[in-house]
Amino acid sequence: MLAKILSYGLSGITGYPVDIELDINAGLPGYDVVGLADTAIKESKSRVKAAIKNSAYNYPINKVVINLAPADTRKEGSMYDLPIALGILTAQEDLPADTLKDFVVLGELSLNGEIRKLNGILPMLISAKQAGYSKFIIPKDNAMEASFIDKIDVYPVSTLRETVEFLKGERVIAKNEAKTFESALRNHEYKHDFAYVRGQASAKRAMEIAAAGGHNILLIGPPGAGKTMLAKCFPSILPDLTFEESLEVTKIHSVAGILDSRKGIVVERPFRSPHHTATLIALTGGGQKARPGEISLAHNGVLFLDEMPEYSRNTIETLRQPMEDGYITVARNALTVQYPANFILVASMNPCPCGYYGSSTHPCKCTPSAIHKYLSKISGPLMDRIDLHIEVDSINYDELTRTELEEPSAEIKKRVNKAREIQLNRFKDSKIYANAKMSEKEFKKYCKLDSDCTAILELAFKRLNLSARAYNRILKVARTIADLEGKENIEKAHIMEAIQYRSLDKKYTV
Repeated sequence: MLAKILSYGLSGITGYPVDIELDINAGLPGYDVVGLADTAIKESKSRVKAAIKNSAYNYPINKVVINLAPADTRKEGSMYDLPIALGILTAQEDLPADTLKDFVVLGELSLNGEIRKLNGILPMLISAKQAGYSKFIIPKDNAMEASFIDKIDVYPVSTLRETVEFLKGERVIAKNEAKTFESALRNHEYKHDFAYVRGQASAKRAMEIAAAGGHNILLIGPPGAGKTMLAKCFPSILPDLTFEESLEVTKIHSVAGILDSRKGIVVERPFRSPHHTATLIALTGGGQKARPGEISLAHNGVLFLDEMPEYSRNTIETLRQPMEDGYITVARNALTVQYPANFILVASMNPCPCGYYGSSTHPCKCTPSAIHKYLSKISGPLMDRIDLHIEVDSINYDELTRTELEEPSAEIKKRVNKAREIQLNRFKDSKIYANAKMSEKEFKKYCKLDSDCTAILELAFKRLNLSARAYNRILKVARTIADLEGKENIEKAHIMEAIQYRSLDKKYTV
């Protein structure tokens, strides 16, 4: 008898339908899988056979042929175990033939018939919903993840036997309870807060500007000055994720297998901080299955590179394309996947190998050639793409031992949100959400200057030997500063402050 069950596959963060056709016919016992199946699918024979027997059902002694359609698309993963097992039971008439016609089925089986959690369930469900499917059978451990998708019926199951009894009408399984994103957002608290960061007023001001306009920022200072603490506090002043942004982030984290199943959705902007020994593939993504890397895992959040010159130059140069385009393409022999990578880069570095060049408290012991070699690890084109360069010096004892708290992140965030609202209204007819992402068209329209501003910028351009990209980024930062003050036009003071954040171009680039 022939059985047909619908399941779903995954390409990057996009799901696609997979028709599982299963036939049991006379012949020597066998188990053949066709349709470009990977090793995990071909090994499903042992899992499916043991799960069926240990669930007290009979496994056929005839030849089992399984076709995964479309046949020209490579299938990978263990999510087809449950639909294959249900197909076998349908083909040998343990299940009525029409019980599964309205369901999309996903699940990995253990040998005792339990159904295990899957990675990437959210993008598959979203793609299936967009294709018009509304009824799903998924592992119970993925229930929380699926609960944030509305207008679908999700039945979470724990075992193969429980699934069969549900399909035969012998057991009642309640539909997954829907949850709202707002409820998850209300229960979230940040671990780090600017209220506990002593001093560093200029750095905090720069980070407020970076958050308000979505600008990349570089912190330069000696060891122990607080660069890492500032970076960790940065997400606490970013605007809250919207539901659409949260779904995008959750898709990527689900595919990567790092999603917290207890929460089911990402409510905090990601903060990714890969070690400087991270490989090129770890940062960009790849491997046999073209999985997302740190750049994509930081989508809609922050990518923090602590001591950026310590990273391989080839590795950090890969940031240039996603910093401009907001996505990264992972190309492998059998697969090419495009992952979103719209992040804010927060980087830190020492000014020299010993860390104390320019410090007001410690003398520098480095030779000019050592400083030059250290700084040359970061290229001019990459430095150009970082909008704000901030010098962070060590704080003194009096600042460190003050008992009163600094301005909390919540207050800074209010100003950031107000500036972002101005930008969202400004760019409401486009897909741009912040000043840092302005295209040439928006740039010319919203960054107009009067004669005084033009004269100041021309002088800075010549004296600092700025590139055209640096010129554009100064204007974008000035536009953000004006938004923080609620000003319609860019004024002289805004230009001068923005130039101040590029004054390290000449000092630090090689």
